Formats: sequence, C-alpha cells, structure tokens
Amino acid sequence: QVAFADRLLLNKVDLVDEAELARVEGRLRAINSFAPIQRCQQSQVAVGDVLELRAFDLQRTLEMDDGFLDTDAEHEHDASVSSLAIVQPG
Repeated sequence: QVAFADRLLLNKVDLVDEAELARVEGRLRAINSFAPIQRCQQSQVAVGDVLELRAFDLQRTLEMDDGFLDTDAEHEHDASVSSLAIVQPG
C-alpha cells in the first residue's frame, strides 16, 4: 500500500519524539519517494487533502511495477481489513 500511495498519512505523531518520526518517515521515503507525507493526530486531516487529488499516474506506477496491469497475476487481499469510514460533518 505504501509503495503505490498518492499520499501518506502519518498518524499519532503526538505519541513519539521527532527522532522517531524522522526514522519512520525515512523508511516510508525508501518505499515511496513520490507521495507527500502528512503528519496528523487522531486521524484529523482535511477532506481536500485525501479526496479528489487526481494524483494517480499510470506511467509512474508501471515504472515501479511493470506487471501492474497483468490481471492474470497473483493477487491477494488482507482479510483482516473489512471496512473504512470517513465521516465529514455537514
């Protein structure tokens, strides 16, 4: 997920020190050098920062994974993830 993300949200940043944040961000950058990293607390991010980004770039994705469009390739989902909800007041 990190490798192909258009944006990376680093949550719970209030629970660790700056050195630990820098270490984690370095690991994320090693996996995905394109996506901006946004620090947040309690998952608080503006809706405009995560929706309607129009950030997907097929050419960049194919450069990272030339088999991305191969629909016959092995594909696996994590069964422990069952849903995601975004609540926006109004």
